[in-house]
Amino acid sequence: MTRILAVMTLLIGLAACTNPNDLDQAPADLGAFKLEHNIVVAPKMVKGPVSREATPDEWIASLTGAIAERFDRYDGQQLYHFGVSVEGYVLAQPGIPVVASPKSVLIINLTVWDDAKGKKLNEKPQQITVLESFSTKSVLGSGLTQSKEEQMLGLSRNAAKQIQDFLVKKHSEEGWFLRQETATDSASQDADPAPRAD
Repeated sequence: MTRILAVMTLLIGLAACTNPNDLDQAPADLGAFKLEHNIVVAPKMVKGPVSREATPDEWIASLTGAIAERFDRYDGQQLYHFGVSVEGYVLAQPGIPVVASPKSVLIINLTVWDDAKGKKLNEKPQQITVLESFSTKSVLGSGLTQSKEEQMLGLSRNAAKQIQDFLVKKHSEEGWFLRQETATDSASQDADPAPRAD
């Protein structure tokens, strides 16, 4: 908990370069990927300094929706599951001096499960730190220009985009989501060829 608070404190005042506004484009290549279970929990969530209040249920709903929005577009042949835990957050609030320009932050842990293999693809959860996107609305601090709901939606969409970036890298470098041979495929390959009518 102390480490998460320290990280959030350091990140307040920074701007993010994540751009989640690509949902009108073709999704990045993830091979045979199809998301089955999209599970978000927040049992040990920490609220950072000078933050608006948000409940675990609010974060669960916001992240679940943003992840579904991005990953329900994939229709591969193999099922995978996400386990996402909300570790900590800061939602910049109004009333903070403009010179401080506080920024909103979200920290999550991600675990990816392979349904066919019945195991995790990453044994150690991948921690992802999400910052609000830079925009004309957030240049003075999103606490001054956005509602709590708008801040949470922006962070959740950035989180979903960063999850996608992580998966694309793993698919490219380590072969995650390559199509796996099934029992049906093996049976088809082993079957005797159909007789020819010469």
